[in-house]
Amino acid sequence: MGIVSYDTNTPRIAKTKGEILKHAIPRMVLSITGRQHRIGRNMSDTVVFRRWLPFGGATTNSTTINAWVVDPNSHLTTDGVTPVADTITPQDITVQLNQYSCLYAYTDKTAELYEDDIPTPMKKQAGQRMGLVKELVAYGVLKASTNKFYAGGTSRATVDATVSLNRLRNITRSLEANRADQVTEVLSASPNYNTTPVESGYLVFTHTHMAHDIREIEGFTKAAEYGEAGMKAHPRELGAVDEFRFITSPELNSTIDAGAAVGTTGLVSTGAANIDIYFMIVIAEDAWGDVALRGLDGFSLTHLPHNKKDKQDPLGQRGYVGGKFWCAPFMQNDGWAAILECGATVLADS
Repeated sequence: MGIVSYDTNTPRIAKTKGEILKHAIPRMVLSITGRQHRIGRNMSDTVVFRRWLPFGGATTNSTTINAWVVDPNSHLTTDGVTPVADTITPQDITVQLNQYSCLYAYTDKTAELYEDDIPTPMKKQAGQRMGLVKELVAYGVLKASTNKFYAGGTSRATVDATVSLNRLRNITRSLEANRADQVTEVLSASPNYNTTPVESGYLVFTHTHMAHDIREIEGFTKAAEYGEAGMKAHPRELGAVDEFRFITSPELNSTIDAGAAVGTTGLVSTGAANIDIYFMIVIAEDAWGDVALRGLDGFSLTHLPHNKKDKQDPLGQRGYVGGKFWCAPFMQNDGWAAILECGATVLADS
């Protein structure tokens, strides 16, 4: 008898059946930040948020939306004279909810005759996959923040250096000038969005390839050396420099060959001609947010077993596993985030 063929995968019949090996698990980090906004069902897929700008502020850029323009002399009051009345200026931010989903399928033949349990790992992987999708959606929004810094250049195409202490302190100047608050609590892994207090600081999210350059920054302190008072914001927290706490993930990919010519820079390049650009996303309190439907704050995972018969499948021959969620990540205040675009140092074999 030949090997039986199933729809889902080739079975291992006629061979020794080994244990199921682990697969790579996505590393989600951005979800510990972001203000969570929940709206009621059956209202709209579009939400308009509003802030009142400081007196004299303008929507011109990430700095002007946070700038107070006040001259004490113009506030002198003349006896018996009513001051000229002013008004306040709004800034509206429009956000549209989107739905993301994935779907797996299997047959009754797979479920009833295949030697491995297929639906269970499908359910697990659907959850992991949707978590990664949500992470990447947020990543795309965050790295597009308009408060940009470029290592060794003035644009992405001219970046020819890696992260340094001075570059970080320039970001500190920007955040402080924009009156940003340091992060003092993070979201925990809970459908209720519980928070956990952490030592105050600016959280920096970046690719794991940047770990070497971060460790080389003057004054770097390993997370293991924090002590109880400096509890980690995330299990993947690498360490800290000044007010910055670095968290790395392999999911926060670079843009390849987008920087200056490699030349003698010693920086990573996929194509060997131009530097790969890595993003260091610096987050202060309330820098960004996300929108979810009230009652549907997390992922909706579904398993329709193959033996659940209906008009579409009267013999119970097909099963489905899937997941979906609604989200709408958006920048609440570009001046309370910063993006450093930089290169990563090539590491020699010895």
